[in-house]
Amino acid sequence: SPVVTEVAEGITLHELAAGPTGALPKSALPSVADEFGEAVATLARSADGGYDLIHAHYWLSGLAALPVALEQGIPLVQSFHTIAAMKNRHLAPGQEAEPELRVRTEMYLANQAAAIIAGSAAVVTNLIDDVRAPADRIWVIPPGVDVELFRPTRAVSGGKRMRAKLGLAKGRPVIVVAARIQPLKDQELAIRAFAELRALNSVPCVLVLSGTETPGDEAYGRMLRTLAASLGVADDVLFPGTLSRPDLADLFAMASLTLVPSHSETFGLVALESAASGTPAVGFSGGGLVEAIADGFSGVLVESRDPREWASVIALLLSDQSELERMQFSARHHALGFTWGATTTALLGVYSSLVN
Repeated sequence: SPVVTEVAEGITLHELAAGPTGALPKSALPSVADEFGEAVATLARSADGGYDLIHAHYWLSGLAALPVALEQGIPLVQSFHTIAAMKNRHLAPGQEAEPELRVRTEMYLANQAAAIIAGSAAVVTNLIDDVRAPADRIWVIPPGVDVELFRPTRAVSGGKRMRAKLGLAKGRPVIVVAARIQPLKDQELAIRAFAELRALNSVPCVLVLSGTETPGDEAYGRMLRTLAASLGVADDVLFPGTLSRPDLADLFAMASLTLVPSHSETFGLVALESAASGTPAVGFSGGGLVEAIADGFSGVLVESRDPREWASVIALLLSDQSELERMQFSARHHALGFTWGATTTALLGVYSSLVN
């Protein structure tokens, strides 16, 4: 039976079963969307007083939730988070393109949803041109960051615990990448840039790649470890796996820099969580990252994907302590403009416009 958890007053989490027990490769997820949709329908039918609307996150959830919204006669709000056409335009070398089923489903959902939530203004063009979303149904609401959890003050006690957990010597600069380990996130660029940084005789650093391979991308994870060894930096490249939110907050707070080398991001929440922790981010200049990272204020946007250029940017920041400290302060200030409260208020405004 479904696991039900009262998260807070008025907020109930229902864990609905769909598909076989255990992890599924990404390619198999569409095959369980109907079963998941049936579970959502059963939940909606049993709800006291019914639901006023459904907000689906990601295309698979929209695929499951749309029939329920139609059956119940209630609005569907859709957040795609990532867009197939956008991802296919920025594929990493050797990365498999998103299937045509997803491309067509996103187009269908965009025209059926009562409202579409875009995480950044940069995504709006893709929604209109690629997904054919009606412009008058698109609302730009950036994802918020928990500025109480992600904060600079964790660097003291939390940073000490995290250094002990990772086995790091005190005072050694830490560079972080926090993302699912997959070609789209391009941890390969981070490792190559780290090796170039070492060649510049910069301050000895440690690169921490937090995250776990997406099912089906295990070979990419093995390649990254092999690459680090071949470049002679394996001893200083750590793979701690997926961290809890508090541990990730400690990691960001103790780090000198966070790297976001993804080929594409609809927004780039990691860069914002890092900024809230007082840690500037270095990211690829494209997509939603141009809004998540305020260039020269909360971090630096790099125009190319050349590891040497990334290494030069990183080395310059690490070598100029006064500039790094200035950016650490302004990064936190930037993040305070993207709080959970601001996001929630904007979403409630969208919901009210649909049900009143």
